[in-house]
Amino acid sequence: MKKIYLHPLTLRLWHWANALMVVTLLITGFMVRMPGIASLPPRSTPLLVHRYAGWAMTAAFVFWLLYSLISGNLSRHYIFRRRDLKGSFRQAKFYLFSIFRGEENPFRPSPDEKFNPLQKFAYGVIMFIFAAVMVVTGISFNDVLPFRKWILGWNAVRVFDAIHVFGAYVFVIYLVVHLYMATLGRKVTSHFKAMILGYEEEPDEPEGAST
Repeated sequence: MKKIYLHPLTLRLWHWANALMVVTLLITGFMVRMPGIASLPPRSTPLLVHRYAGWAMTAAFVFWLLYSLISGNLSRHYIFRRRDLKGSFRQAKFYLFSIFRGEENPFRPSPDEKFNPLQKFAYGVIMFIFAAVMVVTGISFNDVLPFRKWILGWNAVRVFDAIHVFGAYVFVIYLVVHLYMATLGRKVTSHFKAMILGYEEEPDEPEGAST
């Protein structure tokens, strides 16, 4: 068994901080929408926590984007290439059937490519579409945008609110699936351990195996 360094400290810290913010936003978001407290005063604790966590998540998103661009993390691990299309079917077959027969994962992570094709697609959609949408719609509820008066004038707040809530449900589904997938390592705790220590354990390649 060999150890592969996949997760730099910067990304590990961002990952766990972002996870905390997402959970906080989901909990407080559901609290402010519960029947009977939908008309909370502007200074109520759930609303304030939700707002501050939202600004923190916005800052974390901008940090992740800049870091990924500067470090090359984006081009190495998130770009969906032509070979990934064929790999997607292989990976889907593994998750749907092969894993339950005890077969090996066809994808081997490396420092140059740590996500399989389905992970690339899922993370790309979440980070570049839904996270961005949640940031933009969340900011729209604060009186900081130059076009805030047009949002109010066109009564677009309800549209932004519906999009924001839909995005929240997507994040709930993603969180459940993400946690399940995180248990599919060699041990239930393998991927969690890797995201804490940075190293993923992979079996040694048999002699004569092609790469």
